[in-house]
Parts: sequence; structure tokens; C-alpha cells
Amino acid sequence: MPAMQRRADIGLPFMKMHGLGNDFVIVDARAHAAALPAPLVTAIAHRHFGVGFDQLAVIEPGRGEADAHLIFYNADGSTSAACGNATRCIARHLMAKSGKAELTLTTKRGTLYARDAGNGLTSVNMGQPQLDWAEIPLAREMDTLELPIDGAPTATGMGNPHCTFFVDDAEAVDLEARGAEIEHHPLYPQRTNVQFASVIGPDRLRMRVWERGVGVTLASGSSSCATAVAAARRGLTGRKVTIELDGGTLQVDWREDGVWMTGPTMHVFSGTLTRDFLDSAE
Repeated sequence: MPAMQRRADIGLPFMKMHGLGNDFVIVDARAHAAALPAPLVTAIAHRHFGVGFDQLAVIEPGRGEADAHLIFYNADGSTSAACGNATRCIARHLMAKSGKAELTLTTKRGTLYARDAGNGLTSVNMGQPQLDWAEIPLAREMDTLELPIDGAPTATGMGNPHCTFFVDDAEAVDLEARGAEIEHHPLYPQRTNVQFASVIGPDRLRMRVWERGVGVTLASGSSSCATAVAAARRGLTGRKVTIELDGGTLQVDWREDGVWMTGPTMHVFSGTLTRDFLDSAE
């Protein structure tokens, strides 16, 4: 059997959570270490033969003074340095368990700060955006405000790469076709998340998302942050915006200390992956 968390050899406990329909399997590995090889991650991700998720997150013990360390996987088994909505879900869970109103979390993206925003909402500071071509990264030096791609999208890094198109009507875009095409564009050597956004009011955007390694999702926290940054840079909005996604609404505020994202979360259920399932995924 693979070297992963086993409690009394009964399987692998997990939580199913979502932020605006952007859904996650969360494995708490603070007390028992967990190793999740790519075949197991993809098996769990399958919505018919597994549990189903947009991303899987592992909670590890905090490093230094941090409350916890987070690791993220996409549905195709690849890893991601950032996942905003999963970070908010985990922060809400940890705050509920600890009674704390503020947390410090570490990720491959860096140190993130989370807090209870009241009324059941959770805020996470996703850090400063990466605006230089080499940090995003892009394949070669260029102006990240308008890329040499049809539609002149904006490139932004939020610990993961993003490509944001501003269009008249986000609803009219063939998201599956365009998202899959742009994810693998040669300008993005690590692939990219893709957003199509329309300005629908003062500091209000309608956005739809294609996530790299996943596909169409109902929401994306890091994509929302990237889109808010891109809109502000292009003078379409101010730095504080409301973003309407397929799964609901997020508030994004690009401040001096980073990009703050606020929205609801939901812990749907807890369960245990059986030994039979874990063994079948080896």
C-alpha cells in the first residue's frame, strides 16, 4: 500500500468543501502524514469513480510561526502554488476549530493571511500580484498588459499564471473551446488559467473561468484576484471590485499589502476513502 495517512488501517479521512461551487477535497495531514501520488489524486478527482473536485488540498503542520502549511493539487494530478477559494475554505475550518479570528498560512506561493470577515465570510490576502513577464512566467519578454494574442489579454501571476480577456459579453464566449486553447498557448510555458470578463457596472465584473489542469469551474479565487488586478491596470475599474462568477459573488480589494479576497465557504461533508479504493488507485 502507498505511504499515506492511515488511521487504524481503515482508510483516508477527508472533508468536501466548496467556495461558490469551486469544490475541494481537503485532507488534514497535521497529525498523520499523507503522501498523495498523482494516480491517487486523479482517482479521487473522478466525479463518477471517485469523489470529485476542482482541487485537492493537504493541510500540513505549520512551519515556523504559521498555523498551517497548505499544498494544492489540480484534478489532473499536477500541483499548483495557489488556490484562493481552497485557502478560504481551510481558513474557515481552522478558525472554527481553534477559535481564532486570524490565521497565518504558508503555501508554495508564500505566506498568506486569513481572517474572519463576519457574517460567515472569510478573507484571505493572496499577496502582491506578479506583473513582470518572467515572474508569471511567460515564454519571452513582453508587456504583460496586452499580450500578442487575439483579443489582447492581460497576463498576471498570483502564484499561478493567468490570462484575462475583457469582452463585451462573457456569457457569449465558448469557454470550453477557448479555455482549452489558451491554457496551452506557447506564451505560457507552465500553461495558464483563463478568464473572460465583462464590465457590467461601476467596479463590477462578470467573469467565467477555465482552470489549468481542471477545465471549466464555477468559481476561482486566484482567477478573481488576477482579473481584478488586470481590470484595475487597464483602467476599467478601481482597485476594489465585485466579481460575479457562475457560482456566486466574490469581493476583491487590491491594497498596498496585497490582494484581499472575501466570500462565503461551505463544509459539505466529511468522509473516509476506503482501503479498497486507495489500493485500486495504486
